[in-house]
Amino acid sequence: MEHNSDLPCDADGACMACKATPSEEEKLVCVTCATPWHVACLSSPPQSLSSTLQWHCPDCSAIYAPSSAAPSVAGGLIAAIREIEADASLSDAEKAKKRQELMSGGSSAADADPASSSEKRKGKKKADDDDVLGVLDENLNCSFCRELPERPVTTPCGHNFCLKCFQRWVAQRNLTCAKCRHPIPAKMASQPRINSTLVKAIRVAKTAKNVTTDGSVNVHHFQRNEERPDKAFTTDRAKRAGKANAASGKIFVTVPPDHFGPILAENDPARKQGVLVGESWEDRMECRQWGAHLPHVAGIAGQSEYGAQSVALSGGYQDDEDHGEWFLYTGSGGRDLSGNKRTNKAQSFDQKFDKMNEALRVSCKKGYPVRVVRSHKEKRSSYAPETGVRYDGIYRIEKCWRKVGIQGFKVCRYLFVRCDNEPAPWTSDEHGDCPRPLPVIPELEEATDITERKESPAWDYDEEQWRWTKPPPVSRKQVLTGNPEDRKVARRAIKQAQNLSVRDKLLKEFSCLLCRQVMNLPITTPCAHNFCKQCLEGAFAGKTFLRERTREGGRTLRAQKNVMKCPACPNDISDFLKNPQVNRELMDVIESLKRKTEENNEEIGAGGDSSEKSDVPADDETEVGSENPDMPDSIDRDAETEAGSENPEMPESSDKDCEIPAADGKTEATCKRKTRNEDASSMTHVEKKGKKSNESNEVEVARDNSPSSPLHVETEEDDDFR
Repeated sequence: MEHNSDLPCDADGACMACKATPSEEEKLVCVTCATPWHVACLSSPPQSLSSTLQWHCPDCSAIYAPSSAAPSVAGGLIAAIREIEADASLSDAEKAKKRQELMSGGSSAADADPASSSEKRKGKKKADDDDVLGVLDENLNCSFCRELPERPVTTPCGHNFCLKCFQRWVAQRNLTCAKCRHPIPAKMASQPRINSTLVKAIRVAKTAKNVTTDGSVNVHHFQRNEERPDKAFTTDRAKRAGKANAASGKIFVTVPPDHFGPILAENDPARKQGVLVGESWEDRMECRQWGAHLPHVAGIAGQSEYGAQSVALSGGYQDDEDHGEWFLYTGSGGRDLSGNKRTNKAQSFDQKFDKMNEALRVSCKKGYPVRVVRSHKEKRSSYAPETGVRYDGIYRIEKCWRKVGIQGFKVCRYLFVRCDNEPAPWTSDEHGDCPRPLPVIPELEEATDITERKESPAWDYDEEQWRWTKPPPVSRKQVLTGNPEDRKVARRAIKQAQNLSVRDKLLKEFSCLLCRQVMNLPITTPCAHNFCKQCLEGAFAGKTFLRERTREGGRTLRAQKNVMKCPACPNDISDFLKNPQVNRELMDVIESLKRKTEENNEEIGAGGDSSEKSDVPADDETEVGSENPDMPDSIDRDAETEAGSENPEMPESSDKDCEIPAADGKTEATCKRKTRNEDASSMTHVEKKGKKSNESNEVEVARDNSPSSPLHVETEEDDDFR
C-alpha cells in the first residue's frame, strides 16, 4: 500500500520519518486515533483546509475508504460494531468480548462450524489454561512503555509502572501520577518500593510450564544443634531483653558452615525445597538457621585462606552502591571497636586486604559463588526489602581494589555481579541471569591495589545455566552421605507443587497478607504491600487519625497524629488510610482469572457429566437405588445416619426424597421415621461442632500475636536486632 512509508510523530513530538520536531501548525491530528502526523512528510496530504477537520491518518483510512476487493466487508464490520454498541442488554465487558471476537473473526467461524470449534477448544484446553500472560498484559501494562512492568512500582492510587519509567518521571519533578494526576507521596518518590506480588505473578505467567527435575544429586548431611529449639532463645544470663544476647536456634539445613553456592532441596530435610531466591526471614538470627548467611552481626562470612561464602547488605558503609544485578560492596574494618563498642559509624584508619577482606579477594581470584542477603536496614536502596532479611541469590566478585572513601580513609571495594539460575526477586523474568558486560566504574581511575581474576572461574555459565565448571572447594567440616529415600521424598514434593495450574498459582500469589485468601478489592500501600480493603480497614477499626490531648487543670494541648503502622512492615500509612484507593488494574486481573477458571470448570463438568451418562449401562441405573443384599440391616442404618449427620443444614423438605418406595418394599412411613432420627442426630452434631469451633476461635485469637497481626502488641523485643 502507498501509506506504508508514512510514519507518525513519537511521544516526544518528533517526526519518525524526518527526525525533526514540527510545530503545532505543521501537525495534523487524526480524528480516529488522535495520533499527530507531520504534514510535510505525508505522501498524500489534505488538499483543502476543510478536509483537515475530519482527516483520517493513513493507518485509519483503510477502514473508512472503499475497497475494490471486498467493498461489503468494511461496511459490514462497522455495522456489526454499531449493532453491538446499541444492544442495551449487554454489559461493557460482554460488548468488549463480542467486539474482540468480531475483529478476530472468531464468531463467524464458530457459527459456521460449531462442532469443529468445540473440538478445537477441547484439543487446546491445556494451552488455553496456561495462556494467562494475556490477562496480565491487558490490565497491568506500564503507561509509559506499554509493556508489562519491569520491577513494578504501584502508586497509592493503584496504578503500576516500571521502576525505571517511574524514576524518569519523578526526576522531571512530576509528583503526580502519570495516569490520574493523583499526588505521589514525597517518600515514595524518593524511595520507590518494588511490588513483589506483581513480580511473582508476572514471573509465574511467563514461565507457564512445569519444570521437571531429573538426575540424582548427592545429599550431604551435616548434623548440628538438633537439641536446640526452633527459634533463637535467651538464657538466664542474658543482660538485656530481646535478641541482643540471644543464642541461635536449630540449624535446619544440612550443609557445613563453609558451604559455597546455593542451598539445594537435598540439603533441606524439613521442607524439601532448599533456600529459594526471594525467601525472607524476620531477622539475621533466623537467616542464620537456614544457612544463607551464618554471622548474625558481621557482614562477611568466610575465611582468609579459604574464601567467602556469603555477604549481607545492611547499609553499614556510606560507600556502598546497590544497582540490583550488580553492586559495589565495601569491606570490613577501619573502625575503632575498642572497649565495649559493638558498632561505630566513624572510620578512623585505612582498610587492608586481610581477614574477611582477604576472604572476599580469594573468592574473586577463584571465581567462587557468593550468596547475598539484603537487609531492611539498607534504606538507600530500592532493591532492599521493606522488613526483615531476604535472600537474593548467587553473585560473583569480578574485581576488587582500594580507594579513598567518603570519610577520607582508604576502603576495600568489590564489584559483585549476579549470576544465578533463578530470577531476582525484583524482576518478572522467567529465566535467571545471562552473562552480561561489566559496568563502567569511574572510581577505578584513581584506585590502587586492583585485583582481577586471571584464571577461569569455578562458577561459570555453561550449557545455558550457571554451574560449577571446576570442583567446588572441599569442606573442612565432617559431612555424611544422605539416605536415598530422602531424595525420593524431596523430588516427589517438588513434583506435587508443580502440578498446580498456572491460574491457581497466580491466584495464590494474589493473596491478602492478613486473611491469606485471594484479595477482594485489593489495596496496595505506599510500602508495596497488598491487602483486601475490608481486611486493612478492619485492622485499624476504632482508631482515629488524631489523638486529642488535654491537661489536667490547664489548657487543651495540640492534637497529636496517631501512627498507624502497616500490618506487614513498620511504615506509617495513616495518610494513605484517609482515602485508600482500590488497585483497579490488579482487581481486573483477579476477576479475569476467576472468571476463566469458573468457565473452565464448567466445561470440564459438562464434559464429565456427558461421558458418565454415556458410559453407565442401563442395568447399572436400576441398581443405584437398590441395597446390597449381603450387607446387614444394622450397617445400612448406621451408614444412613452418618450420611445424614454430614449435612446438618438440610431442610425439612428433604422428606420428599423418601416418598419413593425402596427396592425391598420399605414403606413411606419408615423413610420419614429415618429422616426424623437423622435430623435429631444432626442437631446434636451441630451443637458439638459449634462448641468446638468457638473454642478453636478463642485459641486462635489468643495465639495471634505475630508481628504481622493487627492484634500484635509491640514490645522492645521487636525492635532489638532487626
